[in-house]
Amino acid sequence: MMEIQENLILIVDDKSHNIELLFHVMQIHGHRVLVANSGESALQKLEIVSPDLILLDIMMPGMDGFETCRRLKADDKNKDIPVIFMTALTNTADKIKGFKLGAVDYITKPFQQEEVLARVNVQLKLRNLNRQLQQYQFQLMQTEKISSLGQLVAGVAHEVNNPVSFIAGNLEHTNNYLEDLISLLNLYQKHLSNPPEEITQKIVAIDLDFLLEDLPKMIASMNLGIERINNIMQSLRKFSRKDATQKKTTDIHQGIDTTLMILSHRLKANEFRPQIEVIKEYGNLPEVDCYSGQLNQVFMNLLSNAIDVFDEKVEASKDEAPLIRISTGLIDSNTVEIMIADNGYGMSEEVRKKLFDAYFTTKPEGKGTGLGLSISYQIITEIHGGTLECFSCEGEGTKFVIHIPR
Repeated sequence: MMEIQENLILIVDDKSHNIELLFHVMQIHGHRVLVANSGESALQKLEIVSPDLILLDIMMPGMDGFETCRRLKADDKNKDIPVIFMTALTNTADKIKGFKLGAVDYITKPFQQEEVLARVNVQLKLRNLNRQLQQYQFQLMQTEKISSLGQLVAGVAHEVNNPVSFIAGNLEHTNNYLEDLISLLNLYQKHLSNPPEEITQKIVAIDLDFLLEDLPKMIASMNLGIERINNIMQSLRKFSRKDATQKKTTDIHQGIDTTLMILSHRLKANEFRPQIEVIKEYGNLPEVDCYSGQLNQVFMNLLSNAIDVFDEKVEASKDEAPLIRISTGLIDSNTVEIMIADNGYGMSEEVRKKLFDAYFTTKPEGKGTGLGLSISYQIITEIHGGTLECFSCEGEGTKFVIHIPR
């Protein structure tokens, strides 16, 4: 289970003595605190930060707490932040109004410190449990997707195998027949050096020399195509196989190559950018005891994110051709290093620090869950006992470094 980070609480109240009291209570119990003395100020702060909980006063001049809550709940970025209203109002109608706007609880003034702390802690626990539940649900979905993909690939491979085998077998016979026909034609040309005019015209019309040269090449290309199909099906089976309950010795390079093969269509040039070049600098690695399916998921997340950088920022001016560099090696006799770097646009230090936080994403709404890198971090650090680090500066690309024990 990933460590729950220190909680950030936003206190919104126009009375300085209320803020001081709440600030002190929250801070001495280990919470980070941000304050705003009006609804307008709170909404401005929410454009920059995303607190774990909001303590919101109702009776404030200008924009009251009800309107502040309505506006923040209308914002997709902030709608899931729990809001606890603080008020001297005790009538049921006001409470119902607050709950309908999306509040999760009420604290009645004057404050009782123990009550405030208890209600805040309950909501923070619920929020953290909900986050963990969503994360586990995402992991289960990913596991189910990989498992379903494995079943699908196995079924497709079975169905594809028969026609592919049929084509491969017939291509072998076709090649033999073609060689026999070419041999026979050569004999005709040798012993009938002056064929009738009609045959001569036909030879010119079909360009016999080119045909005899090109047909074997066509057969060879078809054989390469069949071999390619077989390799793709094998790679998909290897990538999507469900890990057993125990680690198995695995060729790390094979996992990376398989992932690159699956992503090969995304590496190609498109109307916005040239082809993404991939440079592989593989060291002499032994096989590693690991859960290969989960490691492949990490490779997929890191490589997909690198490709997304080039695809999502096509309008940015960058002279260098897009490049992803993958290197592997042994740090010592017991530690394997895998580095995946791009020459993209990099990131700020603020973004880099949050990169492995659950639900943090820089992608547009609907294009990222904010869980891919968080789960990758968990797979490397908790499941494999290794480390996953990110090194990046704005304008200088990004590098992910994985260390895992053998």
